[in-house]
Amino acid sequence: MTREPTGRIAREGERVVLTLTREFRAPIEDVWASVTEPDRLVRWIGTWTGDPTSGRVGFTMTAEGATEPDDMEIRECVPPRLLRLTPHLGWRLDLHLAEEDGVTTLTFTQPDIDPVEAESVGPGWEYYLDRLVAAESDGDVDAIDFDRDYYPAMLEHYKRQLG
Repeated sequence: MTREPTGRIAREGERVVLTLTREFRAPIEDVWASVTEPDRLVRWIGTWTGDPTSGRVGFTMTAEGATEPDDMEIRECVPPRLLRLTPHLGWRLDLHLAEEDGVTTLTFTQPDIDPVEAESVGPGWEYYLDRLVAAESDGDVDAIDFDRDYYPAMLEHYKRQLG
């Protein structure tokens, strides 16, 4: 299946921001649970352990076969609308949710992305967010193939945006 890339890269002065959106025909609380609750996260990306009220959790990216958790900082959490994270890589990841007329929109941003990394990171987030959509719509998460449909298939889309 050919997937169309949806991510946008914007330059804000010296800053480069990657933005992707996905829509769900689900209440905002349901989508929030899918991006914050370990038993829902594991269906599409991974799981976490620890006490989120401490501002840190151990995140295991099981979708990539990881078995050991990495440190994940929770910079801000405003249920069910905003989650700002910093994984061990030092990236900044922001998830904004908004609901209107029974449709919840998830806007995922990676501010301050390295332009060189954006060419591969963009397709990576497309892949994971499509896995989230499949998990939430009772689709086949395992049928989503990174090597066939995302990278290098989406590479040119992201290169063009970097101009």
